[in-house]
Amino acid sequence: MIFYTLFEIVSYLINPLVMLVIVQFVLSLLITFNVVNMHNEFVHAIWRAINAILDPILRPVRRIMPDTGTVDLSPMALIIGLSILQIILKNLALSSL
Repeated sequence: MIFYTLFEIVSYLINPLVMLVIVQFVLSLLITFNVVNMHNEFVHAIWRAINAILDPILRPVRRIMPDTGTVDLSPMALIIGLSILQIILKNLALSSL
């Protein structure tokens, strides 16, 4: 029962985090292709807030990942790692029931 509770708690934390990583990716594409302008204060504030939340989480992943030049694969590695954690906790929860 404790693993199921732990799985539920971690899932409630992981799901919004994955969505935030996806939003950061889409926003970075929009900024790169000049669809949205960083001189807009609203866009700049959202970009800074998302990076302030995700940078402490992505920084250790970036240190582990090899340097790929301009392509940052750390968000994808983070999503995969969080998904693996969810699967492990889910299987532990199901086996303890």
